[in-house]
Amino acid sequence: MSHLPDYLEGAVDLHVHSAPDVDRRRFDDLELARAAKDAGVGAVLIKSHQNSTVERAWLVSQCVPGIRVYGGLVLNETVGGLNPAAVRLALELGARQVWMPTRSARNHRSYHRQPGGISILDEQGKLLAVVEEILRAMAQSDCILGTGHLSPQETSVLIDAASNLGVRKILVTHPEWGPTFHSCEAQKELAQRGDVFFERCFVSTTHLCGSVPFETIERAIIEAGVERTILSTDLGQPETPPPAEGLRLYAERLRSTGFSVDQIRVMMQANPERLLAHSTPTCQTS
Repeated sequence: MSHLPDYLEGAVDLHVHSAPDVDRRRFDDLELARAAKDAGVGAVLIKSHQNSTVERAWLVSQCVPGIRVYGGLVLNETVGGLNPAAVRLALELGARQVWMPTRSARNHRSYHRQPGGISILDEQGKLLAVVEEILRAMAQSDCILGTGHLSPQETSVLIDAASNLGVRKILVTHPEWGPTFHSCEAQKELAQRGDVFFERCFVSTTHLCGSVPFETIERAIIEAGVERTILSTDLGQPETPPPAEGLRLYAERLRSTGFSVDQIRVMMQANPERLLAHSTPTCQTS
């Protein structure tokens, strides 16, 4: 496993996948943490589309010193969908991100020509009361709200409600990817509504997610701002590079097109650290 270049020491990846999972993964949780630590990564946040990773992350943190490992919760059907009780438990245990539905989102399923799915809006386009309940719980925490695979319309309504209710950290999930695509103009407008960041994932540039041109991501960074960008990998699939290698490749590509070392460090370290700040999990002190 190659080591990150010196300027990426301590980089943070807020979006990685590992086993146990129903999808095949390159690493299990322990292997992921060890590989990332050996490469010089400072912290990772494990994501699962099926269940909470909060408890897994805590256990891995006890077994692999030298790297911070965090977990979160995606509000898909396997955890009851828009389930305030599941959110409250995850927050109490130290979740660092709660995502709106991803594979269970109606928008995701519609894009893939699948039936059904969860929307956060009613038939009149208003936010469901249960989502407001979830946002109120999150406003009492320091957890990141991830927009998941919602439509741009849903994301816009969600961001307004979250900001009004006091949610302090909002992360728009891979806005360059087809199902969740936001134009640069839309991103700039959303950034004016609160503490909104945009998570630009390396996996979006691969065949797994439509081979989004790097130029699309680079233009979005310029338009929406380095200060609003989080660079994550969303890696962990067997046919893609290891997450740490993805960070290195991502950084090299951006440097080759004119982004400075300082700008890359802001997007791969300073900004994600800002979102993780004050993040001592409750269960670590019990």
